[in-house]
Amino acid sequence: MNIEKGVPEGFHSVTPSLIVRDAAQAIDFYKRVFGAEEKFRMNAPDGRVAHAEVKIGDSIVFLSDEFPEMGGNCQSPQALGGTTGGLSLYVPDVDTVFERALKAGAAQVMPVADMFWGDRYGSVTDPFGHRWAIATRKENLTAKQVEERARDFYAKMAQQMQKKTA
Repeated sequence: MNIEKGVPEGFHSVTPSLIVRDAAQAIDFYKRVFGAEEKFRMNAPDGRVAHAEVKIGDSIVFLSDEFPEMGGNCQSPQALGGTTGGLSLYVPDVDTVFERALKAGAAQVMPVADMFWGDRYGSVTDPFGHRWAIATRKENLTAKQVEERARDFYAKMAQQMQKKTA
């Protein structure tokens, strides 16, 4: 650990933490789909995963099984009936990873498409209820270019909505 920075070696300033139903299966899913490497696992006395760390690309994600007996902070998306956040993952080939996720049991939220901000992008919900945005950067754009493309995108969306309601 670099004491001056206060950040453990291999970590970034922010580390996402996921609570899942059946963390052992989630770890296996993340290994198969995202190429995750399991760095650490600590089980509770009853065998549930109390804390695990997986490395995906250059980032570490914490995860654990749900512990509903500990209150609302330790429940999975299935227990809550949804999730309030998600994870964004940049990969060299979004199409390949997206298809691998679907074949492994993820549900498509948004199909892969070229987006106005320069990414080829799609999103899935993994079998454990967490939303993953998967992307490959295709073009580096200026803020002005993204703003112009966004304006055109939203104008087209508004036209499509008008046609549907007409």
